[in-house]
Amino acid sequence: MLDLDGVVYVGKDAVEGAVEALDRVRAAGVKVAFVTNNAARTPETVAEHLRDLGIRAGADDVVTSAQAAARLVARRVPARSRVFLLGGDGLAQSLAQRGLEPVTSPDEVVAAVAQGFAPDMPWRRVIDGAILVRDGVPWVASNTDQTIPTERGLGPGNGTLVDLVARFSGRRPEVAGKPGAALFEETLERVGGDRPLFVGDRLDTDIAGAVSVGWDSLLVMSGVTGVAELVAAPVAQRPAYLAADLSALLEPQPAVEPDSGPDARTEVGGWCALVRDGNVEVTGDGTRSDWWRALAACAWSHLDRCGEPVGATGIEMPG
Repeated sequence: MLDLDGVVYVGKDAVEGAVEALDRVRAAGVKVAFVTNNAARTPETVAEHLRDLGIRAGADDVVTSAQAAARLVARRVPARSRVFLLGGDGLAQSLAQRGLEPVTSPDEVVAAVAQGFAPDMPWRRVIDGAILVRDGVPWVASNTDQTIPTERGLGPGNGTLVDLVARFSGRRPEVAGKPGAALFEETLERVGGDRPLFVGDRLDTDIAGAVSVGWDSLLVMSGVTGVAELVAAPVAQRPAYLAADLSALLEPQPAVEPDSGPDARTEVGGWCALVRDGNVEVTGDGTRSDWWRALAACAWSHLDRCGEPVGATGIEMPG
């Protein structure tokens, strides 16, 4: 089960090696689903984007936080209820598929407010929705991601606008997307499968969510997570597996055991990571994925023993 932004693509372009990796995964008989916290686009639009990149995908292969949000709203309100839409087409379609009526006029009597990412949403609608939330209408957010990858770097995600409404209203929403369980449940219900592996690029959503529902996870370093976030990851945000990108998806991953000494020396595939004067160093030669594994295992050993993240000043990533 693959997150999209930062894992399969960034903006309009595929992550290097992702298309070939997914072809190999499917050739090995593994079922693939695409799961995203982005609620702006419909599953068919997402599938079309994937097909344009050369990845075989249909709407049934895509699960969005908008679908999970609509699921939560449908649990809270009667069938055919009006729901104020603080979002885009993906959320509107998902609400309609659950037998609910999305509306954008504050003059309608609404049973709930549904909020999701929509870069072209009018500010007037944000104001109207925030007032409804302040007045006590049930409120469901598709996700609370603080950032979103773009071609120009990280931009503000849906979570920033959720926080604005929360500060204004003095309330917090019920959240459908990662790391909440609703999106994982929606995915398993829609696509099925055994022994799910969740592949993501974010520690606080993808990996934390998989850990919370008891699924294995693979963190790829092609998205928003960098050295500083990785070395400071708490236990609840640590993946079962780690790789530079999807090209390592079907490669064996070595068991990594840091030494118990104060420098937490860790050797993986030609790389040696250790802590010296409170700073982590990685020397040697090998694959990019093994570099990340050595770094993470060494840093986490230090963090668990000392209670403080190791420094990573001046560290240089290979390639």
